[in-house]
Amino acid sequence: MNFGVEQTKKWMQELNQRLQLQKAYLTELDQAIGDGDHGLNMARGFQEVVYKISIIDYKDVGSLFKDIGMVLLSKVGGASGPLYGTVFLKAANEVKGKESLETKDLAAAFTASLEGVKMRGKANLGDKTMVDVWEPVVAYLQGDQVDWDTFISLAKTNMENTEQLEAKKGRAAYLGKRSIGHLDPGAVSSFYFFAELAKVCKEVSQA
Repeated sequence: MNFGVEQTKKWMQELNQRLQLQKAYLTELDQAIGDGDHGLNMARGFQEVVYKISIIDYKDVGSLFKDIGMVLLSKVGGASGPLYGTVFLKAANEVKGKESLETKDLAAAFTASLEGVKMRGKANLGDKTMVDVWEPVVAYLQGDQVDWDTFISLAKTNMENTEQLEAKKGRAAYLGKRSIGHLDPGAVSSFYFFAELAKVCKEVSQA
């Protein structure tokens, strides 16, 4: 697989489009159990990302990831800015100077991202957060064979499973049992994140 600067930019463009389309839905999910700003924050943040990276000619994926992380940290409010910013800054350290990534590089990058998210959010598997999508998906990426359709299905299933969980972190935790029956907004945006990544990876693999 040859996942470089061009593929990363395409991923960000596709993810941004999806977030713009799902902005109201994510906001609705967050109004039920959170601050109600997840959709707006994510849509605004990734719009800024796409603008920033479209005007710079990057030589390697690491510096591109770093810029994405900095934009998200500075432009996105709420919990999602620091968390998604951490995702890209931790990943950037892992792929520093690399012009092209293989699946194992993505696995290493997102393993570091997941550790960063867990430290920043103090969340673990089963707490009804984005970690519930991230942990199984990153574990799958670390395997010998990655099928991108299976990868998307795995992300979707774990996102859907958050509906049955009781929230242990963030504002949703105040609701206790009343948080059961609602999808976690961060898990949903994480599903979009990985689904759009997988589509680009699949195209690269088939090229």
